[in-house]
Amino acid sequence: MPSPVRRVEIPKPNGGTRLLGIPTVLDRWLQQMLLQARQPIFDPTFSPHSYGFRPGRSAHDAVRAAQTYAQSGQNWVVAMAITKFFDHVNHDLLRTRIGKTMRDQRVLRLIGQYLRAGVMIEGVVQPSDEGTPQGGPLSPLLANIYLDALDQELIRRGLAFCR
Repeated sequence: MPSPVRRVEIPKPNGGTRLLGIPTVLDRWLQQMLLQARQPIFDPTFSPHSYGFRPGRSAHDAVRAAQTYAQSGQNWVVAMAITKFFDHVNHDLLRTRIGKTMRDQRVLRLIGQYLRAGVMIEGVVQPSDEGTPQGGPLSPLLANIYLDALDQELIRRGLAFCR
C-alpha cells in the first residue's frame, strides 16, 4: 500500500506557493517503474500538439509551434493556466480514461491507491479524494492522460494550439 506523500510548499514569483507532494523513496521507485512501463503505451496516443512532460518534447518545441502558427497568419494568441490543476483532478474520471487503454486491474488498483494515499501535513495524514500529487514521477503522465480529452476537443473544433 502506498504511503501518503509529504507536502512541501514552494514559493512562486507572484507571491503564491506551489504545493508539491513528495513520495517516499519506495513509492518514488515504484512510480518510476510504472511510468517507464506505461509511458510508451500512452504517449503515442497523445495529441501532437501536446508538449508538456513528454519524452523528446519541451517547452521550446511548444514555443516553436506557436511561432509557426503566428507565421502562418494566426492573429490571436490565448495563454491559459488551469489554476490548481493537480489539486482538482477527478480520480474516477482519470481512472476511467486510463482504463480505456490499460486493462490490467492490478495496475489500475495501484494507481488508484497512489491517488488516494493522502498527504502528510504536520504529521497528520489528510485523505485525498481528488487531485494527483505534483512531485512524483507518475503525476506528469497522469496529467497528460487527463488533459488529452481537452486536446482532442480542441482538435475536433479545428483550433490551432500547443499545450
